[in-house]
Amino acid sequence: MVFDRYAPFIQDFIYCNNWEHLRAIQVAAADAIFNTEDHVLLSASTASGKTEAAFFPILTLFSEDPPKSVGAIYIGPLKALINDQFQRLTQLCKEAEIPVWHWHGDVSQTHKAKMLKHPSGILQITPESLEALLLHKHATIRHLFCDLRFIVIDEVHSLLRGDRGGQTLCLMERLSRMAGVTPRRIGLSATIGDLERTGVILAMGTGKKTVIPKLEQTKAKWRLSMEHFYVQGQQASEDHPDALSGAEPLAAPTDTAPTHADPGIDYIFSHTKGKKCLVFVNSREECEAVTTSLRQYCELQKEPDRYLIHHGNLSASYRETAEAVMKDETQSLTTVTTATLELGIDIGRLERAFQVDAPFTVSSFLQRLGRTGRRDLPPELWFVMREEQPEPRAMLPTTVPWKLLQGIALVQLYLEEKWVEPPQPHKYPYSLLYHQTMSTLASCGEMTAAALATQVLTLPVFRHISQDDFRLLLRHLLKKEHLQRTEAGGLIVGLQGERIIRSFRFYAVFQENEEYTVRSDSQEIGTIVMPPPAGEKIAIAGHVWVVDEVDRERKLVYCTKVKGKVPAYFGDCPGDIHTKILERMRQVLNETRGYPYLMQNAVARLELARHTAQNAGVNHDPLICLGGDMWCLFPWLGSYAFLAMERFLKIKCAERLGLRGLSSARPYFIQFTMKADRETFFRVLAEAEQEPLDPMELVYPKELPLFEKYDEYVPPELVCKGFAYGILGIDQMKARIRSWANGCCNIT
Repeated sequence: MVFDRYAPFIQDFIYCNNWEHLRAIQVAAADAIFNTEDHVLLSASTASGKTEAAFFPILTLFSEDPPKSVGAIYIGPLKALINDQFQRLTQLCKEAEIPVWHWHGDVSQTHKAKMLKHPSGILQITPESLEALLLHKHATIRHLFCDLRFIVIDEVHSLLRGDRGGQTLCLMERLSRMAGVTPRRIGLSATIGDLERTGVILAMGTGKKTVIPKLEQTKAKWRLSMEHFYVQGQQASEDHPDALSGAEPLAAPTDTAPTHADPGIDYIFSHTKGKKCLVFVNSREECEAVTTSLRQYCELQKEPDRYLIHHGNLSASYRETAEAVMKDETQSLTTVTTATLELGIDIGRLERAFQVDAPFTVSSFLQRLGRTGRRDLPPELWFVMREEQPEPRAMLPTTVPWKLLQGIALVQLYLEEKWVEPPQPHKYPYSLLYHQTMSTLASCGEMTAAALATQVLTLPVFRHISQDDFRLLLRHLLKKEHLQRTEAGGLIVGLQGERIIRSFRFYAVFQENEEYTVRSDSQEIGTIVMPPPAGEKIAIAGHVWVVDEVDRERKLVYCTKVKGKVPAYFGDCPGDIHTKILERMRQVLNETRGYPYLMQNAVARLELARHTAQNAGVNHDPLICLGGDMWCLFPWLGSYAFLAMERFLKIKCAERLGLRGLSSARPYFIQFTMKADRETFFRVLAEAEQEPLDPMELVYPKELPLFEKYDEYVPPELVCKGFAYGILGIDQMKARIRSWANGCCNIT
């Protein structure tokens, strides 16, 4: 029995916490960790006990045979998640005297120094801090990790996508080489789209397989609602009461809104009163705007402020205050947040979560839903879809409620198919190649080009990158003085490279804007980009501040709090949407069925959208004439395939079709004027699709598509190659064109 195999202090912990039985994930994880030498991937719902499932057997093994160094590394995507897990693991390990260390930018140097002096137990760290550790403590890595046995990757779905995922895989491999160890990898997640594929990625380069325990899915109850609001004017249910078919809201909003208020914000304000809630938004700007509006409601209603704010540009003190207050069971406050509270940080029992507009992924939807419903309550998520009311003479594509369709598609894909986005590693991650090349050279010191290539190109994420590409990169970096050749012929970091590596921003591979720290008196408020001049106002931390001074040399903004409302700006935050979601959105428009979670306005708005789409022919025709020579194409493709379609039309078809003025609302529709007719359009696309296509042909002349953080330091030829071959969804785009050609008899 698994319980009997656990160490006595683990058994005591289970007794003291009144656990009546172990959960299925904990039994399965114990079997895999105790009885195999393989990697392990644990996928189970939020709050299912995955952390304990991994650490109960690990700590049992440590108590039986204490490691001679740090024995396990826990890699977490967020500082807040690490801080939260640090408290949980410290309590668990206290009796067994197994040290737990945490390491990130907000942790004191004293705590870090103790770990360096007495490496032992468990180290909790972000990928960025692990990068810094390998870079600056290269000589001590073997001492720190010579008996490393496990690497636990929490929220593995978020750390195995994009360049940050590639960096995490590189770090695990580099650490293993430097320390001379082969630790087992244990991935934890509640939302993995393709378990087998994720297991393969988790094990990359190790020669081991990944055990994925198969757990019986229990039927979960959800409380889900989706309501729609026009920002101004009459709501859809008032304009079209005959479309309602009996739908009602979960509870009627109270009449407490200020005059001329945004009804969507009013809805949130009314339904958060007296409850502990989260309000999720899709950007930091929206986070600031929604928080400011909700606080104005409190002020106008003469109520105490009951709203907190949490996003990545706020100072650590602001974020930690919000987390601590939310844990307090005696307070019924609501936090407006971005993805920073999407992951498994414990903030106590939440009664309800809201989502303003649709998130970009099914994964995010499930993570946000899973933040509620703990302690035997069903998860509860209320979508609030907001839209400017279309003008009477607005063109067809702008009258479609895209966010409403997207929200329904996300929900239905999971309900019907249990589908979640699969991992999609970048095939040609040249930006990450630059980063890992510089980091490896900086940590190891002088190396020959051949030795550097051996170290870097053997990292599994670079398996598609050729020696010729790497040689081209090295020559470029020598020319730009990021690298320097020594008299002995070796390579070292050059003057320009030193300038980049010395910055703490080097450790992260995700894109960042140049940020200014905002201060008021001695308090740090957070960070912004593009600060306005003195005398102007900024929005941050849910308040408005007037700028007193901008110190551009030290990147500081000094300000004073005032009343008012202004938009915030933290830099671009695009979201990538999978093709499967767009295809399900089209199906939502086509089908006639209702969805039980839609509320009054949403039912009426969907009915109106379906009626409009049917009359216009959108439900069976991807190309719609908007009048005269103005046309609109609905490709129903995800972000990167849509991008390929745009370029294919402009570069390969525009001249033959007389196509001009192409403009896009990615990834929903493309508008343009065209001299050709419908039949010619599809014939030209089909002919062009059958011609040989080098992806590089879809890069515009003199274009340098800088997508990733370090692309600006990569040779232009490689940037274009990485974009054309690794980012553009050409295969999906070509498949869509073929489907149009094969179904041409249905195009009228």
